[in-house]
Amino acid sequence: VSLINTGIRHPSSVMKNVIPVVMAGVIGIYGLIIAVILAESIPKPNVDSRENSYSIYTGMAHLCAGLCCGLSGLAAGGCIGIVGEYGVRCVGYRASNITLFPSKPESSGYSSVPDQDIGGDIEDLSGSDDQNKLFVGMLIMLIFSEALALYGLIVALIVSQHSYTCGET
Repeated sequence: VSLINTGIRHPSSVMKNVIPVVMAGVIGIYGLIIAVILAESIPKPNVDSRENSYSIYTGMAHLCAGLCCGLSGLAAGGCIGIVGEYGVRCVGYRASNITLFPSKPESSGYSSVPDQDIGGDIEDLSGSDDQNKLFVGMLIMLIFSEALALYGLIVALIVSQHSYTCGET
């Protein structure tokens, strides 16, 4: 919702604000990687004797690996959703020169754009420095949120390698 709102108000910043959507998609890929690894490590039962070599220990290790990746992805997705929503809104508000506090338009941290050209050498009053600071802050929070899912993926890869085959001595 905030991406569309920002795109309507400030179309040039849409591609920069798609980053949270892409990062959320990467978390889904982490789950797909674990699902493929776990599915390939499940052995087929012996057809002749109908004996299953897939032990409860291996099943629990696979369950724990899936839960580890899934729950860390859920936490990271929640963080990315919240940071992305408010980060995109703030960058969009700053780019559109919409003040969040209309009663104090000249409060510190917000530069005002003059209605007419005064002339002379005036520095950039559009607040692009503030907008870039907001974007960098949002990006850093998104990266650390993505790290939560990456840690879950690493732990899930380690846990999924634990196995015990039935019938071993």
